[in-house]
Order: sequence, then structure tokens, then C-alpha cells
Amino acid sequence: MVPMDLDRQLSSYDYLLPEGCIAQNPAEPRDHSKLLVIADQVEHRHFYDLDRILQPGDLLVLNNTKVIPARLYGHKSTGSKVEVLLLEERSHNCWLALVKPGRKLQPGARIEFTSSVGASGLSAVVTDRDEASGGRILEFTVEGGRSLLEVVDDYGHMPLPPYITQSTAEADRYQTVYAETLGAAAAPTAGLHFTPELLDRLAAKGVDRAFVTLHVGIGTFRPVESEDITQHEMHGEWIEVPPETVDKIQQTKARGGRVFAIGTTSVRSLEGAASLGALQPYCGKTNMFIYPGYEWRVVDGLVTNFHLPKSSLMMMVSALIGRSRLLEVYAEAIQKDYRFFSFGDAMLILPEARCDRR
Repeated sequence: MVPMDLDRQLSSYDYLLPEGCIAQNPAEPRDHSKLLVIADQVEHRHFYDLDRILQPGDLLVLNNTKVIPARLYGHKSTGSKVEVLLLEERSHNCWLALVKPGRKLQPGARIEFTSSVGASGLSAVVTDRDEASGGRILEFTVEGGRSLLEVVDDYGHMPLPPYITQSTAEADRYQTVYAETLGAAAAPTAGLHFTPELLDRLAAKGVDRAFVTLHVGIGTFRPVESEDITQHEMHGEWIEVPPETVDKIQQTKARGGRVFAIGTTSVRSLEGAASLGALQPYCGKTNMFIYPGYEWRVVDGLVTNFHLPKSSLMMMVSALIGRSRLLEVYAEAIQKDYRFFSFGDAMLILPEARCDRR
């Protein structure tokens, strides 16, 4: 039997992370997080140094999705408590959601919700199961015939990841400063490090920016369970790459500039929109899964946080700089007391670090 290539083995993306390395609160100010810069060598900086590292003519592509207060607490008619995490709106007031306890919420079950001020007026009925995600389809009824998104601020809570258990951060710290398009169940966390002042300094230096939209959902965080990672199927996520972003990317490349994706969600958006060969405007779903061996079409460099062991996000970054080097970088980051995951520190991968250019 021929041994499986290590880059295809799920266990090859594992690493030991001390619990104390998991950030419970974001850096203050935002851009005072550490920045591990990867080129031919590794350099340790801070995020506020970004304008000193990037070059005039570079382009940043940012995900302008906005996190909804997607965690709802309700109860069944029996009084039993129910927790709902909204993932994706399938049609008007009809949402894919993860629910607890799932086994007791079969089709036909009704859930009542109470607002933060104690008012009622929101309910949902489980209409179906979603086998791909393990979630449920919920049809919401809102008092006055309104959209759920119109009232979700009154009923919902910011959906911090389960490994953030002791946060004292305000809700707006789980939004980027450029968040605009409502619909995500989680933040595009690489963008949390930017401040308006840093964006202004970058613009003054001649670093342009453009936007995509990917509403972060279960596709980004669903665990990879197959030991042969090539057998993993990503859950589709809705993206939009507008014509003006495509134009900026083409102009940047034509003049020799570099395209930096801010976060793995921006990577998925850009490479998903170029999946047929050439980058083009796109609005729809992508289930692109990027792992070592991927042929890059758009992205030259990347700003990203440090990701969970065995995650599809680690595999994406490995496709850019190589799995072995990524694990070496993670080991150095742990040794240097970098903070990991959503509220943690960041790394910048410069084009010269890419394994297909070395």
C-alpha cells in the first residue's frame, strides 16, 4: 500500500497549542496586535507597521461583511430552553441554523423568543433538517410582518466562537471598522486589526483597497473529518466580487502591483470568482476548498490570523507557503507568545514567501 502524501493527511495539520495562547480579548487599540511577517525570513512587528511594510501600488482586498447578532435564545412550548445560531438566510425569514438541543427540535417544533427588553413578538417553526450542515431550517414569524434582520438586534447576541469564554470586549470589537453588508455569522477576523487611521496612512502611501463580500458561515468553520483531506467537501458560502474590485485587481497587476487578500474569506472570494480560469465579477455561492497543490490565480500575498489545528484554513495557508513552513512559523509564534484565533494576533505573508515562487 502506497503511503499517503503528508500534505493530504489531516493529522499532518495538528499542533499543540497551550490554552493560554487563545486570545480572550482583542488588542487595544486594534492595530497594536503583533504581526509576524513572513518573507525569506521571519520578522516580528506590530500591525500598525503595515504601512511601513507594504509598497505604493499594492492593493488590499477586504471582506466588508457585517456580523449579525446571530445567537438567539428561546424556549419551546414546554418551557425547555433552546439556543439558535443563524447561519444563512435561504429565503425571506427562512434561515439555516444550528440549534441546541438538536435532537429534540424535529420538523414542526415551535420556538418562542424574548427580546433584550423582555418583549415577545418573534417565533420560529422548524420546517426541515439540513443534512449537509447538521442544522435545521427555521421559518420565522415577526410581529408586524417585518424581516428578521429588522429586529434581530433586539433579540440576538454577538456569536463569539466557543473558545472565547472570558471576553469583556464590546460587541463592536467583533466587527471590522469597514463592515457594511449585514449577513455573517462570524467576523472576518484578519480585518479586526485595522483602524481608520491605519487605513488612511496606507491610502496616503499609495496602497489602494477594494472590497468583496463573503458572509462567513459554517463553510469556514466546519471541521475537516476525513484523514484524506481531499475527500472533504466544503459547505457553500455566498460571495460577491463586484466589477469595480475586478477592475482594480486587473489594473494593479498590469502595473506590477501586488494583490493582498485580507483574510481567508477574501481568498475564497477572489479565487472562487476565478475558478473558471480568469477573474470575473461574481455573485453566488462558492464551495472552494484550497489545500497544498492549489494553483493560485489572483492572490499574491495574505494577511491572516492563526488558525485552529486541522482546520481547512490551515490547509489554505499551507497552499501558499507550504505545510512544513507553516508549522515552523506556528511553533515560533507560540514560543514568542503570540495570541491565537479570532481575537489574536496576525501574520503577513509576502509574495516572496510563497512556495511556488521560492
